[in-house]
Amino acid sequence: MVRTQNPTAHAVRRDSFVDAAQGFIQSKGYEQMSIQDVLDELGASKGAFYHYFDSKQALLQAVVDRMVDAAVAAQTPLVMDPTVSAPVKIHGLFAGISRYKNARPELMAAILETWMSDDNAVVRERVWRGVSARLTPMLAEIVRQGNAEGNFNVGSPDDSAAILMALTMGLNQRAIELYVARQAGTITLEDVERTLGAYVEAFDRVLDAPPGSVVPVDLAVVRQWFGKQEIAT
Repeated sequence: MVRTQNPTAHAVRRDSFVDAAQGFIQSKGYEQMSIQDVLDELGASKGAFYHYFDSKQALLQAVVDRMVDAAVAAQTPLVMDPTVSAPVKIHGLFAGISRYKNARPELMAAILETWMSDDNAVVRERVWRGVSARLTPMLAEIVRQGNAEGNFNVGSPDDSAAILMALTMGLNQRAIELYVARQAGTITLEDVERTLGAYVEAFDRVLDAPPGSVVPVDLAVVRQWFGKQEIAT
C-alpha cells in the first residue's frame, strides 16, 4: 500500500525546524548554529531533517522566506484598499515591510551578519527571486491605479513594476552594505541619506511622478538602524 502524507502534519513538522532555527539564529547567530543544535532542540534525527531540507542554507532560506511571506501578507489590505492613493500605497507597502523587520531587531541583525557572505550567494539569489515574484504583481496594480489617478505616467505598468522591483532589490543590497559600513564607522549618516535619497529620486523618475511624491524608504526605520540623528527630508 502506498503511504500517504498528511499535508498539514508535514507543514507543522517542517515549521518546527524553521522555528528552532530562527531561535538559534537570533540567540547565537547563523554561523554558530549547527544542524545538530536544531536536531537536539527538537529531539529529531538527521533523516527527519533531510526529509525537509537539503542543507543548513536551505533552512536559512526557509526562515527568511517565512518572514517575507508574513511581511508581504500584512500589507495586502493596504494594497487592496481603493480609497488609498497609489503614491501612499507604495510608501505604505515598503514602510510596512520595514516596520515588520524593525519589530525583530535581534533576528534581523543576526541575519545581516551573514547575509552578504559569498557562501550564501545562492540563498540570497533565491530569496530575492521569491520576493520579486511576490511584490512585482502588487506594484503593477498600484502603478495601474496611479496612471488612472494621474499621479503616474508610464506606458507599461508591468514593465515599470519590474524596474521598480529591480531598484528595490538594489536598494536592499545597498542598505545592507551601508549598515555594515555604518557599524564599522567608515561612513557618516549623511552618506546614508545621500544614497537612499538617490533611490527615492529614481522611483519618481521611473513613474514620471512629481519629485518627492513616491517615498519607498521609511525614515523612522532609517533613524533606528543608522543613527539617532535627524534624517534630512
